[in-house]
Amino acid sequence: MATSRVSRWTSAVTSPNTAQHPASAGQRGRNQIGLAFIAPFGLLFMLVYIVPIVYAGYLSLFQQKLIGGNTFTGLANYTKLVHDAQFWDGVGRVFSFTLVQVPVMLIFAVALALALDSRRLHGTRFMRVSIFLPYAVPAVVSTLMWGFMLGVKYGLLGSLNNALGTDLNPFTPTTTLISIGVMVTWAFTGFNMLIFYAVLKSVPRELYEAAALDGANEFQVVLRIKLPALRQSLVIAIIFSIIGTFQIFNEPQILPSMVANSGITTHYTPNLYAYNLAFTGSQQGYAAALALVMAAITIAVAYAVQIRGLRNAFDH
Repeated sequence: MATSRVSRWTSAVTSPNTAQHPASAGQRGRNQIGLAFIAPFGLLFMLVYIVPIVYAGYLSLFQQKLIGGNTFTGLANYTKLVHDAQFWDGVGRVFSFTLVQVPVMLIFAVALALALDSRRLHGTRFMRVSIFLPYAVPAVVSTLMWGFMLGVKYGLLGSLNNALGTDLNPFTPTTTLISIGVMVTWAFTGFNMLIFYAVLKSVPRELYEAAALDGANEFQVVLRIKLPALRQSLVIAIIFSIIGTFQIFNEPQILPSMVANSGITTHYTPNLYAYNLAFTGSQQGYAAALALVMAAITIAVAYAVQIRGLRNAFDH
């Protein structure tokens, strides 16, 4: 009896993998199921993201010339882009727009979320839907709507100017960027507000009750509980807002056909410049290089904000 037990123990020690085969087979099966689930996403990711980037990188190495046609030029497009004043003018305009529009939009979104979460407003469901509704309006439709309202040629503001004898024009070369900022803020404030409101709803109500027992007023509750709860979501909202503002295209593309003397040029924003280079100037290689450089700038800025913002959020 003892000998048989010893032999069984000895065989178990000398052959440890025999007991692990069923578990390892089950693990392989689970891995295969997981790969099957992510395979459609991986395929679509390759087709709509990786392949276009690789193709854009390939195009950026060529130039369309009158003599010789499409010619391989290496990094000449990137060298030309470094010295392109029109490109850097558009980049500077986008940076200026981002530094003003993103904080204003997020301040409005936080204020609206705090107001809805205060439980002192009537019709909060209607307000949530109505504030969020502009986000559901397509960007092209939104631009057309604002162009018809604020345009002085045949818009609502033009009719008011004729009736009142005024000369208001929100689309002059010095005010067009501000008007675009109003349009973008109107469209995206509700989306960010909904994110912040969802975060505030997840804060345990016991914290508010404890703060009230300690004698905290409404302002102190906002300052000490609600705003700290929004730190991480605020960082994410800033990152997505920066990426969105760097991609401004619809507004400067559509508005020149609706308003006169707006100051919008073919290089008003980098995206608009790339579009005009590719489809009007037949410079697909240069447009591809511009798009890749702008993508690298956007990623670098968003990454810097993410690292700094999340570090500060978690430190607090």
